[in-house]
Amino acid sequence: MRDLRLLSKKKEEDIIIVDINGLKIGSNSIVVIAGPCSIESIDQALEIAKAVKSLGATIFRGGAFKPRTSPYSFQGLGVEGLKILSRVRDETGLPVVTEVMDTRDINIVLKYSDILQVGARNMQNFPLLKEIGKTKAPVILKRGFMSTIEEWLLAAEYIALGGNDQIILCERGIRTFERATRNTLDLSCIPIVKHLCRLPVITDPSHATGIRELVKPMTLASIAAGADGVMVEVHNDPDKALSDGFQSLTFSGFKDLMDGIVKISKAIGKGITGCSG
Repeated sequence: MRDLRLLSKKKEEDIIIVDINGLKIGSNSIVVIAGPCSIESIDQALEIAKAVKSLGATIFRGGAFKPRTSPYSFQGLGVEGLKILSRVRDETGLPVVTEVMDTRDINIVLKYSDILQVGARNMQNFPLLKEIGKTKAPVILKRGFMSTIEEWLLAAEYIALGGNDQIILCERGIRTFERATRNTLDLSCIPIVKHLCRLPVITDPSHATGIRELVKPMTLASIAAGADGVMVEVHNDPDKALSDGFQSLTFSGFKDLMDGIVKISKAIGKGITGCSG
């Protein structure tokens, strides 16, 4: 890939480890990121965060600004949601990740969160990528649902060009002709990207499948294919979730998922990433 200049892999051991408060992503361990699609209230967020932490998650996810297909769908709590995320971090010790959609919001999102997320719809929002490149903050870059692997990696190159190589690539499903699932999780991209690129790769089986029952098998398949971690949606009451409840795991479902992750990680000689100290 000719234009992948900063992030191309020259040899097998040439990798970038993303460090989030001592938590290493891209090493020989699996990181599990879990939480609700959207932050709905402080009570909801704290209940979920405490539950997923007790079961083995090491990063909490939750949307404050939500890009939705319909303008009439719940759009998130905005800055109030960011403040809730910050309180979750303070009370649980979990690093938090949330999406940033606008260059004007980067500083406020960084004030309250540890990791920026660039969503699928913004993967080629080049002004946003350039500004994030200047921050040096860890960033999860989701693959656009109609983007090639090359386009995805070159989007990461935009961030790296600004001086920020703390990038985690996230495969979250691409749009194909198949309608049995929300999207098609491209497992083949994991070994391809890890061969071409120095960055860690995770998957988001929740958005990829859109079906709660498929999250566990696709999570385990992702890890077996070489993913450095997964990001999944968990809710305390999925049937009443304001967004994506149908693909969100219950607490018992997340426990079952973690049991599977421990087994598959052990089978392939990997551990589960935890925070230092």
